[in-house]
Amino acid sequence: MKVLYGVQGTGNGHIARARIMARALAERNDIEVDFVFSGRERGAYFDMECFGDFETYDGLTFVTHRGKVDKWKTVCQAKPTTLINDIRKFDLSKYDLVLNDFEPITAWAAKNQGVTSISVSHQAAFSYDVPKSGASPLDKVIMKLFAPTDLKLGVHWFHFNQPILPPFVSDKPCETPSNKHVLVYLPFESLDDINALLEPLSDQQFICYHPDVKSVVKNGHILWNPPSKTTFSQHLQHCSGVIANGGFELSSEALQLGKKLLIKPLQGQFEQLSNVITLNQLELCHTLFSLDTDIVEEWLNVAPMEPITFPDDPHPMLDWLIKRQWHNTKPLCDYLWQQVQFPDKTRQRLLSLAI
Repeated sequence: MKVLYGVQGTGNGHIARARIMARALAERNDIEVDFVFSGRERGAYFDMECFGDFETYDGLTFVTHRGKVDKWKTVCQAKPTTLINDIRKFDLSKYDLVLNDFEPITAWAAKNQGVTSISVSHQAAFSYDVPKSGASPLDKVIMKLFAPTDLKLGVHWFHFNQPILPPFVSDKPCETPSNKHVLVYLPFESLDDINALLEPLSDQQFICYHPDVKSVVKNGHILWNPPSKTTFSQHLQHCSGVIANGGFELSSEALQLGKKLLIKPLQGQFEQLSNVITLNQLELCHTLFSLDTDIVEEWLNVAPMEPITFPDDPHPMLDWLIKRQWHNTKPLCDYLWQQVQFPDKTRQRLLSLAI
């Protein structure tokens, strides 16, 4: 089978999920895959070796400013003519299937050329009856038309009795984490605002990653780092907790590693607001709606989390793809959810919510 895999490159979570898939695909001789990314400049990607000779396009992305979606700048920076031309020129004649993680060019090219497309993404989960918050009429249109596919397989922390898969998370909790620092990843906030948030908390070590940091800099109890998959994973393993925006993939990794979460959702982004609603319902996070040092200080004293075990092997999903019985998703979903192990507290919470 020849597969094209389109990935939204704006957020590192989409790419992290694609890395797990890429490693599994590289182990097989029954599926050939090409990767396409859109949403950021090629030079802004990092740690992309596993994707081979991948292609990049401008695509579409949101512009943010100080923790909020800037809708005006989002519209101004869009290149609709380029997008339409890229969709029209994209030749899918050699592909049997398009896999899509919220990437518009490959999704629309597949739709126009009659090639079967399957969305495997967190965004696809919002096509179904799952907890949602803050979705405007425009948000609903965007979710429907941004990257349309023939079949939608959502990815979420619970299935909600829908065609939804658990996340694949490869990292496992280490036996002796140091737990000496808090990991901070707030890429939509300014460096000055993050520093003002953390600077008063001098008794706590913070390790902060941010796309605007160009080299490692230590400033008292705060260590600033540029994006790096390798060192970020190490710092995540050994942190006592994570302060982050409401992206799906990092939260999933933290949950599997048993790291407590303090989440600040990106304002104006209903997906992140909805993620916070779900995490709060399951009592899996605390929330930060503004950069409030007092709330951070209180959260530092919160007890550690018990880890959730998610599957780490995408091969059952790849086997399902090869069988081409794509509208029969239940056996795949059931099999993967059987591998998820919730701690007792979370399992009791799910029972109390009757979902």
